[in-house]
Amino acid sequence: MNARALYEALLDTDGPYQDVIAPWLDQAATDGYASRLRNAAAPHDHWWTDKDDGWDLLQELYALSRVSDYLLLDPQLPPYLDLFTALGMTPFEGTTPFDPFLHEIVEVEQAEDPDSPIEILDVRWPGLMLGELLFSRAGVRIRAGLAHAERGVADRWPIYWTHRRAHRPTRDLSQGWGNNSQWRTDFRLDYRTADGDLLNVAEDAPIDGRPDLDPDDYGNLGADERLLTPAERRELLHHRTFLRTPATAAASPSWAADLWPFEWRLPAGTGKRG
Repeated sequence: MNARALYEALLDTDGPYQDVIAPWLDQAATDGYASRLRNAAAPHDHWWTDKDDGWDLLQELYALSRVSDYLLLDPQLPPYLDLFTALGMTPFEGTTPFDPFLHEIVEVEQAEDPDSPIEILDVRWPGLMLGELLFSRAGVRIRAGLAHAERGVADRWPIYWTHRRAHRPTRDLSQGWGNNSQWRTDFRLDYRTADGDLLNVAEDAPIDGRPDLDPDDYGNLGADERLLTPAERRELLHHRTFLRTPATAAASPSWAADLWPFEWRLPAGTGKRG
């Protein structure tokens, strides 16, 4: 029982999604699938560093995120919520205030005053939490001044750590791999804990590079990453995209595709080891 099987069944169905989801959930309940997912609900003991169960769970969460992405292409919220609440997840909307940990910008209405802060106008789909783990963010339509979010960028620039969206390009680590290899992609782990937020906690690349290494060293920031300011790198990690056009966007036609933020994490610490 795995989420890849559910994803592929959804791609093949001509009937209502629920006709595929319901029997999959019945089998998942028999197999203790939700209990397995609960092992990821908190950042206890750095569970993701376990090369067997931990790494398998990272990949299973990723496959489940592909199911979520597919269902959100044409949102049918009852089967969507039936599926993920049955797996132990808690939906949220959190219509105010805007929080990049919880909210993905789907559409920007540009305010006349460039200094107008981001304001949520409505929620297109709910977000999901699994304990302290963020599984998916709520999709929101916002109004904001140009100094805070640029229409055509915050809602149309490629969104990273994401496989599919109906309205914008996406980038994730499965893209470009074969039919089986793509499913060995890890899920991005973001936790909201009593001590603060942990972003992309299973990885371990310093977001500002390593001063002890040569700038061109393989283990340091790439040339495309170094074109960003520290503030832009943090904006990308928090929002999974940019809110305003980065100053370096015209550096090359392939710049967005070549950018590699997938190993950054905040705060610094011990990520997944090979």
